[in-house]
Amino acid sequence: MALLQTIFFTFIALGLLVTFHEFGHFWVARRCGVHVERFSIGFGKALLRWRDKQNTEFVLALLPLGGYVKMLDQRETEVSEQDLAKTFNHKSVAQRMAIISAGPIANFVLAIGLFWLIFLSGERGLAPLIGKVEDYSLADRAGLESGMEIVAVNGVSTQTLSSVSRQLFNFIGTTGDIPFTVTYPDSELRYQVDVPVVAWLKESDNPQPLRALGIAPPFQFEGIKLIEIMEQGAAQAAGFQKDDQLIAVNGRSITSVEDFIESIAENPGNPLDIELQRSSEDQTIILSVTPESDVRDGVSVGKLGVQLAPVGQYLPSQIRTVNYNPFSALIRGVKETYDSTVFVVSSIGKLIVGEISPKNLSGPITIAKVAGDTARAGVDNYIRFIAILSIMLGVMNLLPIPVLDGGHLLFCIIELVKGSPVSDQLQILGYKVGFTLLISLMVFATFNDLTRAY
Repeated sequence: MALLQTIFFTFIALGLLVTFHEFGHFWVARRCGVHVERFSIGFGKALLRWRDKQNTEFVLALLPLGGYVKMLDQRETEVSEQDLAKTFNHKSVAQRMAIISAGPIANFVLAIGLFWLIFLSGERGLAPLIGKVEDYSLADRAGLESGMEIVAVNGVSTQTLSSVSRQLFNFIGTTGDIPFTVTYPDSELRYQVDVPVVAWLKESDNPQPLRALGIAPPFQFEGIKLIEIMEQGAAQAAGFQKDDQLIAVNGRSITSVEDFIESIAENPGNPLDIELQRSSEDQTIILSVTPESDVRDGVSVGKLGVQLAPVGQYLPSQIRTVNYNPFSALIRGVKETYDSTVFVVSSIGKLIVGEISPKNLSGPITIAKVAGDTARAGVDNYIRFIAILSIMLGVMNLLPIPVLDGGHLLFCIIELVKGSPVSDQLQILGYKVGFTLLISLMVFATFNDLTRAY
């Protein structure tokens, strides 16, 4: 059932994004007087097919994993003299660039609309309070203390913990100081604390900036719940069940998720006694399990084959709520879209120059998993996921790679500069190189998905 839900929510998300993207091309092409021969959403067998008054064929296919808008083009088919004005290739460079860029722009517009819907109901987040600082961590050595509130990172105001994380992601792969502005409760005085880092999290395949600094928010920890048991894993073989709440390892109470993960990682092949509370039992039980050995970054670590979720609660005083009217929600949606776009572009740049590990590149399996997880976590989470994915689709399509919209725009810009179109031979060569590059990236990203521990 979980797999079917994941597939369903993935198709819904991708279908919506593709539809908006292709509609952007379609709408602007019509406004520029280009005849659209076909508007297709999906691949495979056509489920629906119809034509409008302008003889455009609309197709809804079985697999909504892509789409296209086919425009009348003299380079692809014979066109009568009277229809030349309706062809894409006979339009001005400015009109062609408008048609090409309309798809990615539609994705950004969709993201703004989705964020607007989210912010209409208000914005809630955790206050950026420091609850715990790990001994000898980067934060501890720099002087950050429990009880402080992080009011800015690198001069950018941080109203919530998520905004702190967003700013910290900008420092991944860099060497230098991360400037924090902090204050104490009931104090108006502000202090700057610089945390020095060297090639920070450059090789991490799942960077978690706050944890890497040694910072955790205030949290009343009560235990750990198993939310998923992997098939043929050590936990399943030992008899663990979904919703089991873990209490202790070898008689020592579990104090945090990180504490439990460390206990497992340090004991590959060594039997452990784990005390737990089962929802169907009135008493605690103890199961013996031997973590499997898994090699990560050249080091053997223990693995149970489970997904964990902390059990506990944040204090009501930690929750911050901001309410918006329709106009202010729109402004907030535009800002969130802009910030997310800058973050995606920055991340791509860091991948290219090697400041972020290529192991962070994710493919269709990760996208599908996140689609299912966010949908099950709530409507707001799923809408936010679609908005972020729409931004990523818009940015990726604007990359100057032939076969992508950005590659077509690049050819148009070259035509503007040199005063004549790029030769067909050079365009065909560019498309072949671009296609090979995209396939290579997709294979690499899928390989990352298959080797990633979920």
